[in-house]
Amino acid sequence: MQKICVIQTAFIGDVVLSTSVLESLHAKYPNAQIDIVVRKGNEALFTQHPFVNQVIVWDKQNRKYINWFQVLKQIRAQKYDALINVQRYAATGLWTVFSGAKMKIGFDKNPFSFLFTHKVKHQAMQHDLHEIQKNHALVVALAPSIQLVKPMLYPSASDFEKVKPFQAEPYICIAPASVWFTKQFPMQQWIVFLNQLQFDGKVFIIGGPNDKIVGDEIIAGVDSNAIMINKVINVAGQFHFLSSAALQKGAVLNYVNDSAPMHFASAVNAPVVAIYCSTIPDFGYGPLSDNSFIVQTQEKLACKPCGIHGKKACPLSHFNCAFTIQMQQLYAPLVQVKQH
Repeated sequence: MQKICVIQTAFIGDVVLSTSVLESLHAKYPNAQIDIVVRKGNEALFTQHPFVNQVIVWDKQNRKYINWFQVLKQIRAQKYDALINVQRYAATGLWTVFSGAKMKIGFDKNPFSFLFTHKVKHQAMQHDLHEIQKNHALVVALAPSIQLVKPMLYPSASDFEKVKPFQAEPYICIAPASVWFTKQFPMQQWIVFLNQLQFDGKVFIIGGPNDKIVGDEIIAGVDSNAIMINKVINVAGQFHFLSSAALQKGAVLNYVNDSAPMHFASAVNAPVVAIYCSTIPDFGYGPLSDNSFIVQTQEKLACKPCGIHGKKACPLSHFNCAFTIQMQQLYAPLVQVKQH
């Protein structure tokens, strides 16, 4: 197996999880050329990646269909031995069909899967399987004996250098924002968390440029008498993906929602507290770090989970799945890691 391509044009968290496919392939075929196709913006995950040969980028926002054909042209030019399509949508299915690859592997839920050489059943509702295990079924179709390897990101030396000035003392990272409201631990609850937090170090609020406003509002809510006053620093928007992962890697703990920063932590094996509001880890998107803690309400709510994905608002307007989470559930992991 000389040349392999992986397609994953979903959002960033899904791309991070799909690096498990790359790791497994590299372990099995260490000398193979491995390429990946991603949507524009996510190519930054693979800067100076040690064994990804080429990142093919699909710009969906600018001349979407013209760029789609350009991606197809790039794929066909490589004459891959195998193409593994992690996506289940028509656009990527057509790439697979017309790729010219000897082996065309994808999930049966792709509308063009009947034209693939290998069609794999997608076990969407198999709750005892993590998403990386579901994706691994595609790799097994290529090589039955191939071993599952966890996701991995590779921050560079310059990424670690960028965050070094922030690491002079112990610190915690919190990633308070999410694309979906019902996946996001409420802002006022983060404020309560910080007001009661007893920690001898800094707290860094991380996220993208659009999350800076959330971080500023949280800091504004910290009580002037709280121990952490002047110790909470908003660095949202200051770091690119891999630098942010480098910062997470050195943290005492990373507090995250069921969203991309959790997968970033998993991919650098950073200690993590994953907070689940409307969703549940049994959907297959739990943390994979060796030192992981899951926090969710201890109450039996008939409405939780209200869907596999987040929603723009609580369907019942109470958001009890978030507000019934007790602060002690968040503090307990910190006590535990400080004792080791």
